Amino acid sequence: MTLLDRYISRLYLLNVVVLLAILCSFVVTIDMSVNFNRMVGRADELLAEHGSPDPTLIRRGVTTLLLVIDLWWPRLLQLFNYTLGLVMVGAMGFTFTQLVRGRELVAMLAGGVSLHRAARPVIICSLLLTGVQAINQESFVPRVAELLTRDHGDAGKRALGTADLPLMSDSQGRIFYARVFDPEHGTLGDVLVLERDQTGRADRRITARIATWRSDGWDLIDGVDYSGSTGRQIDRIETDLDPVTIKMRRYQGFSQSLSFSQITQLLRQTSPTDAPGRDRLERFRWGRFAIMVSNLMALVVSMQFFLRREPTNMLLQALKCAPVAVVTLMGGVLGATAEIPGIPPQLGVLLPVLVLTPVAIASASMIKT
Repeated sequence: MTLLDRYISRLYLLNVVVLLAILCSFVVTIDMSVNFNRMVGRADELLAEHGSPDPTLIRRGVTTLLLVIDLWWPRLLQLFNYTLGLVMVGAMGFTFTQLVRGRELVAMLAGGVSLHRAARPVIICSLLLTGVQAINQESFVPRVAELLTRDHGDAGKRALGTADLPLMSDSQGRIFYARVFDPEHGTLGDVLVLERDQTGRADRRITARIATWRSDGWDLIDGVDYSGSTGRQIDRIETDLDPVTIKMRRYQGFSQSLSFSQITQLLRQTSPTDAPGRDRLERFRWGRFAIMVSNLMALVVSMQFFLRREPTNMLLQALKCAPVAVVTLMGGVLGATAEIPGIPPQLGVLLPVLVLTPVAIASASMIKT
């Protein structure tokens, strides 16, 4: 890597870090200003649970701050994935604006160096950042997926806690209900399972006091099968409705935090007749990669506004670039997540990439150098 590459790369990555820090600080500050009373109330609850019903102001403040950190550190991992495309475009604009104002691009041209050469370290760094985004999405975010479902009243908790299990069906059409669902330990309490005939009428009923997930089914405690005239004991139910599938259906946004392999496993467990559910999982599975590529295309499309041969009003260039960058970035996200009738989801998520690729090539060729 030459001195020029190192200089532009260092400048670009510094702008990326600064923009990420500013954006994350802004989001956390706004969220906490809106939910400040809830966080303080949650801090008082925890202090009371640990024997401090009347804590000092400093202790309340420190506890509240720790709860904010506990709530937001996993969210920041997810926020990084959501905002990286915008940050890369913004950092590129700031980087080339600094180079234009310092007459450094003019010096490059005077030395016989093309402006495309100045764009190369930015593109390489963006590819590396996209790789970090992919690793974060596939390795780190799935590990904290349960923490991402917490709201402000759940700060300080390390798991989802217990909740009821609403009526859910497995691939065999059986209906499951439980009064208590503990996702951390993979258990159900006060379980009711209904099997239906072809007409939809329940012809078998299974109850159990506790059900624990093991391998490919639920082990039952005090399980009773009422399919006959009298109840008989039953110890296990084989099903594909596992705790991960239940969490995905029960908690909004959980499935978006799963890795590619986890979603693939869920697709194997999803009934072929559940077309909407399978399409949604397919969009989650492939859409994340389409968004990454769309972010890179949006970066290339926006470069023509900032790579200038001569000094100019860069604020005006930024105003010209803003609508183009917003449309390309949002188009990539919406196109990769929205349902397109008549097109398979595996192909539908790639439509933004197919549209932006020729636009990016044309934009790169329009740079005067």
